[in-house]
Amino acid sequence: MTGIGSRKRGIAVLLLAGTLAACGGDGGTEGRKIPLETYTAEQIFGRAEYELERKKPDQAAFYFSEIERLYPYSDWAKRGLIMQAFSYHKDKDYENSRGAAQRYIDFYPTDEDAAYAQYLLALSYYDQIDEVGRDQGLTFQALQSLRTVIERYPDSEYARSAILKFDLAFDHLAGKEMEIGRYYLRREHFPAAINRFRVVVEEFQTTSHAAEALHRLVEAYLSLGLTQEAQTAGAILGHNFRSTDWYEDSYKLLTGRGLELEATGDSWLRQIYRQTLQGKWI
Repeated sequence: MTGIGSRKRGIAVLLLAGTLAACGGDGGTEGRKIPLETYTAEQIFGRAEYELERKKPDQAAFYFSEIERLYPYSDWAKRGLIMQAFSYHKDKDYENSRGAAQRYIDFYPTDEDAAYAQYLLALSYYDQIDEVGRDQGLTFQALQSLRTVIERYPDSEYARSAILKFDLAFDHLAGKEMEIGRYYLRREHFPAAINRFRVVVEEFQTTSHAAEALHRLVEAYLSLGLTQEAQTAGAILGHNFRSTDWYEDSYKLLTGRGLELEATGDSWLRQIYRQTLQGKWI
């Protein structure tokens, strides 16, 4: 029964697509012979689905948006709006995807697809995050939007994916700080490098960059002759990341100068070490 139903629907969509093609194959902006207004919302929706099936998301977005324009208060308009956001995202038109998703959230905040609309909105930022060297404004916006999905729709099917993407975006920001810190370290601008690595240790300690940040602090502090700070950074490394290469490198650096990996002095790192012992850091 399911197979027969699917075939019938496929045939119907193809026939409808052929009919609606008269509205203009370029999205309906030129050469329109039959006004789109003469078709029902369901028929236009079917044409939009057909465009998605043939991998024409820009065309699909056009037809879904026409449903919103021609039948603004119908149930088809609501369905078309969420599909419009999806189609724009599929076409990598993130700004329009974001706009459609936000309208859906504004118009239908309690609808079952509101969680998906919020997730699409977050993805419109997240999917533009690429190499670490780029401006991180989009990363911050992605984090904020993903947090909204997690907090507002914790039981939705999108929450788990949002959590995973949130962690990746968070790691991305830490990576940016590390990149700048390493840049300063290579040029022997040690105070500037320390400031960047400190941000990672204090604000991004749960990311994959924490161990390297501590090792780079050991390097920078030793270069400045601040042995107590270097020893304390090494002690934190030994407590949390003893199995890493970063610990091994710091161990060699410190012991090679006759220094122990121990918390000493009264720097900001000493407070981090206390938090480590209390289980409040990592």
